[in-house]
Amino acid sequence: MTEKDINIEDEETLEEAPVEEAAVESEEAKAEEPAEEKDPLEKAQAEIEELKTQLLYKAAEFDNYRKRTLKERAELILNGGEKVITAILPILDDMERAIENGEKTDDPEVLREGMTLIHQKFMKTLESQGVTKIEANNADFDTDLHEAVAMVPGMGDDKKGKVIDCLQQGYKLNDKVIRHAKVAVGQ
Repeated sequence: MTEKDINIEDEETLEEAPVEEAAVESEEAKAEEPAEEKDPLEKAQAEIEELKTQLLYKAAEFDNYRKRTLKERAELILNGGEKVITAILPILDDMERAIENGEKTDDPEVLREGMTLIHQKFMKTLESQGVTKIEANNADFDTDLHEAVAMVPGMGDDKKGKVIDCLQQGYKLNDKVIRHAKVAVGQ
């Protein structure tokens, strides 16, 4: 259909005209496609260029990711103890108040009670951070948890291989031993 055949007053004809033009354009595109298919070398080179570009973007993205994670790790190492220090600072404040008030009183029982309360608060804070005591008294000697600093002979068969005395308390951090308990073991 040409422009001369289109009747301006007829709306149906106006709507059909663009459809026919689109059909003519798609036929021209189909005619060009076989020309592209005829040269597979150019098509392959274009695809190679596209893949190279994608590779460069991915390599740059990975490099940025690597740099960011290295920076985050360094920051974590530098400031990793911040959470623990923040939790311990109130206990330090309590210790300072106890020292100040200790100078004002002569009653040793008050001082002892204050120190006991501070110790309990400190242990609760450590437990909230994942630190736990290693139970050593009357336990079987375990080289993973205990360090034998003395062997006590003549304790009898029931005390053989058992912890007799704990000389220094041991601790775990999230089930990892951070300090072995120093113990005396029966022979």
